[in-house]
Amino acid sequence: MTRQFAWITATLTGIIGILIGIILSTPRLPENADVPEGASDSTESAPLERVSQAAAPIASPAINFADVAARLNPAVVNIDATARSRRARQLMQDGAQADPFDLGRRGSEVPRRGTGTGFLIDAAGHILTNHHVIEGAERLTVKLADGRSLRAEVVGSDPDTDIALIKVTGDRPFAYAPMGDSNVLRVGEWVCAIGNPLAYEHTVTVGVVSFLGRKLFDTSLDNYIQTDAAISFGNSGGPLINARGQVIGINSAISRQANNIGFAVPINEARAVLPQLKTLGRVERGFIGVTGRDIDPDLQTSLKLPRQDGALVQDVAAGSPAARGGLRPYDVVTALDGRPVTTHDQLVREIAARAPGTSARLEYLRDGRPREVALKLAARPQRTRDTVTSPALRSVKRMGPGELGLSLVEIDDSNAHRFDVPAGMTGLLVQRVEPLSVAYDAGIERGAIILEINRQPVNSIAGFRRVVGGAESREVLAVFLYDPATDTRTIRTVRTEQQ
Repeated sequence: MTRQFAWITATLTGIIGILIGIILSTPRLPENADVPEGASDSTESAPLERVSQAAAPIASPAINFADVAARLNPAVVNIDATARSRRARQLMQDGAQADPFDLGRRGSEVPRRGTGTGFLIDAAGHILTNHHVIEGAERLTVKLADGRSLRAEVVGSDPDTDIALIKVTGDRPFAYAPMGDSNVLRVGEWVCAIGNPLAYEHTVTVGVVSFLGRKLFDTSLDNYIQTDAAISFGNSGGPLINARGQVIGINSAISRQANNIGFAVPINEARAVLPQLKTLGRVERGFIGVTGRDIDPDLQTSLKLPRQDGALVQDVAAGSPAARGGLRPYDVVTALDGRPVTTHDQLVREIAARAPGTSARLEYLRDGRPREVALKLAARPQRTRDTVTSPALRSVKRMGPGELGLSLVEIDDSNAHRFDVPAGMTGLLVQRVEPLSVAYDAGIERGAIILEINRQPVNSIAGFRRVVGGAESREVLAVFLYDPATDTRTIRTVRTEQQ
């Protein structure tokens, strides 16, 4: 029994030794080493590896809008557009003076104020935004990403496309955004918007292009880019940017019926009108005076038209070039100066791109028979007469550095009780703040009492004018105020106007 057990033990020991030798002699790949193509750890895993490789998508560069936003944010600006209220304008026109102790009509002095977005397009300080952002504004203030606030002037504006060009001046070149080509934009392409929605400055949102060529207001000229990138009030005038960091649109409108449906003016439209905005301050477009439409199969069948391409004339404006040339409803315009016309949009855009007074030769079909006519283009009527280039906007009153835009009343023992101020307090009561003034920008309100300026007590109008009048142009003044309503004192900084 002992001899048999010894034999079994020796046999098992030999077998175990052989197995250990085989294991130790087999080469092993180091952990995390690359497996050569076609090799695998087991026969069962090989098919799974091949399937995984076959199903892997082709790698493509990732879109990083964080980098895009970092590059373009310095070129995006906040625009503050201010105009006097109707009541304030009427008082100025009538030369009326408010009661110096009447502090109860505060609402009549409050100006209209709106905000929007814009973006710099060159180092010289030209800014593109929307016409409706600056429409009717008597003063424009632009806040840059670096915190500077600069006064802006209107260079030109175009209500038809809702595009405006304004300009700021600085002591150094401005960062600006590169413009792309909106004609190569595709539905489904990723885009981002940067703006100041609801006063939340430099907000970045991301989405895709939802549609191209959307009509909203003017069915002849409108060519909006639709996007689902979140756009809200305050985004108007801001850039719509592609994944390459190029501006391809100017955010302009939103849908009130749905969320995340926004619209932008294609940047190529802005690029096309920039020369006229810079030189004329407005855009002049050619006009023939026809209202047309495209031809679809149903229209072709119902009117028995010989072809489906071209622009069908629906109406002709009285006294227009088209009326003088004899065009009628149901005529089909097929060519302009020898070049085929396939759609009504094409006809309108090509005519609008020409200067008023130039000639155009139209080829058209009437009852299937070809005709042609030479027309002298008129100027296209603008969508509205109220443009930002009106003379009233050029006559903005500038408050001098000795006034700051404040109407003041001296406080002394004879009237202190009327203003609920602490006993013995002296200073100047703010009776009125000019809406378009540096004091208004600084947040000084009616009813406040000025105690000191640059730590110098001001107890009289003469003393106020002496201190403020001695300030340099664009000097910052520290104004120490008392607010009777809250029984608190605050310091506001006011920068004097340029002389």
